[in-house]
Amino acid sequence: MTSFGGASSGMVDWNLAVATATRLVRPGPEVSRDEARAVVAELRRHAKASEGHVRGFTRMGTEDIHDTPVLVVDRPGWVRANVAGFREILKPLLDKMQERRGNTPGGAVFGALGGKVTGVELGMLLSFLASRVLGQYETFAPSTRDLPAGADGGGRLLLVAPNIVHVERELDVEPHDFRLWVCLHEETHRTQFSAVPWLRDHLEGEIQAFLAETDVDPMTFLERIREAAQSLAGGRPEGDEDDGGRSLVELVQSPAQREILARLTAVMSLLEGHADFVMDGVGPAVVPTVSEIREKFQQRRAKGASRLDMALRKLLGLDAKLKQYKDGERFVRAVVDQVGMDGFNHVWTSPNTLPTKAEIAAPADWVARVHRRAEP
Repeated sequence: MTSFGGASSGMVDWNLAVATATRLVRPGPEVSRDEARAVVAELRRHAKASEGHVRGFTRMGTEDIHDTPVLVVDRPGWVRANVAGFREILKPLLDKMQERRGNTPGGAVFGALGGKVTGVELGMLLSFLASRVLGQYETFAPSTRDLPAGADGGGRLLLVAPNIVHVERELDVEPHDFRLWVCLHEETHRTQFSAVPWLRDHLEGEIQAFLAETDVDPMTFLERIREAAQSLAGGRPEGDEDDGGRSLVELVQSPAQREILARLTAVMSLLEGHADFVMDGVGPAVVPTVSEIREKFQQRRAKGASRLDMALRKLLGLDAKLKQYKDGERFVRAVVDQVGMDGFNHVWTSPNTLPTKAEIAAPADWVARVHRRAEP
């Protein structure tokens, strides 16, 4: 297991979060050792093949742009990778909250206990999510011995093999087609960040600006994590699901943050919608059963697994992510229809050419702003 040095101090005991999530995460689907090896090998082949498919369709990048590894992981591997990423990106916020807590009466005593409590509850949430994520491009991924990342702050692409097998069986779709279909989506994210060098720094700058504006009472922050963990454990009172459905993001909504959050929402809608658009655009040529996969997967996305699943999705902001897929895909499709793929790719020129949240909903406004045509 990756050890997060000094992780037992501060607001979150990160090692305990990993241990808790690893202990609680559901086992994956039953597969033989030979079948597991075959799945891993096929996912690696599909990830490699997806590079060419995505580059050809999007006209982004070249063969030598990728310095980010593709890692086929199990559920505990996904947990370790994400804890490392969370710790990296949240450090400024948690340091500020730790300092604020230390200046309150009893802060030192609470600190020793609070970090462990939060670690356990964060671990519970990660155990829930670890069985649902199919793949993920980790933009802010510190490299470790067992979880390498790209050089100079490059990310890594995770493919969660047991979850992919679980969903392909649940949907009753052709396994080889489904695995390639998933790889096409995730490879698009890898290409976005590899082919657009400024994108990672821009996104990190926006996130850090958002966190810098955060002035949250530590107890309130911990209470919101606790609400999520109690929902997961079935510990919320009957009829209290509306209160438990508040998003964690709603804690931090100063005017400056609302502006930053609007920009972040627009960027994430673009990235997710672009990946869905590419996946559907490439799919018919290389994934024979893409129509069936898409239809069944959309139905699965829309309905969620249960009432508990829907409550947690809302609490964690995952409902917003589902909306981003739809809104972003509509934006990309409309722009490509209007100005072609090369015209759409102007979106990657600089932060100034990224769509605003309003433009995501009105693609023609983005086209008018970025593709200013001379008046006749």
